[in-house]
Amino acid sequence: MKYFFLRGVTLLLLLLSISSSSKEIFPVVQNDAFAVGEKLRYKLSYGLIDAGEVTLYLKWTDRKGHGRSLYHAIGKGYSINTFDHVFKVDDTYETYLDQRSIMPWFFKRRVDEGGYKISQDYTFHHQNKTVETDKGKSFAIPMGTQDMISAFYYARTLPLKNAPVGKTFTFPVFMDNEIFELKIKYLGDHIISTDKGKFKCHKFVPLVQTGRYFKNEEDVLFYVTADDNKLPVLVKAKLPVGTIKLHIVGYTNLRNPVKAKR
Repeated sequence: MKYFFLRGVTLLLLLLSISSSSKEIFPVVQNDAFAVGEKLRYKLSYGLIDAGEVTLYLKWTDRKGHGRSLYHAIGKGYSINTFDHVFKVDDTYETYLDQRSIMPWFFKRRVDEGGYKISQDYTFHHQNKTVETDKGKSFAIPMGTQDMISAFYYARTLPLKNAPVGKTFTFPVFMDNEIFELKIKYLGDHIISTDKGKFKCHKFVPLVQTGRYFKNEEDVLFYVTADDNKLPVLVKAKLPVGTIKLHIVGYTNLRNPVKAKR
């Protein structure tokens, strides 16, 4: 009897060990900045001319990623006014991101800019630390790797309160079949004027890959409200053809009161 009892205990411990070792552990991100229903609207300006609009929606979805609940984020960009006749832009980006980990499971990109078109679909397998493209290619990625849209939302969950000036946040992003480390450096607080009023903002610079899109690492600046929404209200980028600005002109269904407005 003692022999069978000991064998039973051994078998039970073995099963528990196997179950424990195969359990998947995903990151948990504290998100107090956004929720389903949020809609943000931006104008894209080139000099004094409004050239385009960008809209971001965060919607509910019953789609699952590895059995996990998701948000459906949609970003749309399009040209307006005379730019629509000179260089028509009609871009759509979609991501399905994990509600608890704020990392993507599915990504869709449809770009049409002056006849130049891009079509990309990525499926993230975070449980295997891989991402698969619609062209049948598979790439190894670190756990929690972001896409072009999910990175926007993930950045709003970063712990900004009491961050020292010069603090740099780093996380991996997969884009155009490549993975790179996106670094975001905090430069201090500033008051920013927008079409929606004045806001106290945290100022950041993304340390992008030099030579990929910008001449220098710090040719892009963005400003995020110094409140619980961490709402991006202004992005400025220096390009070879001049400076462009993406500035907020509307928002609805924010998760928190806009305390940073002045």
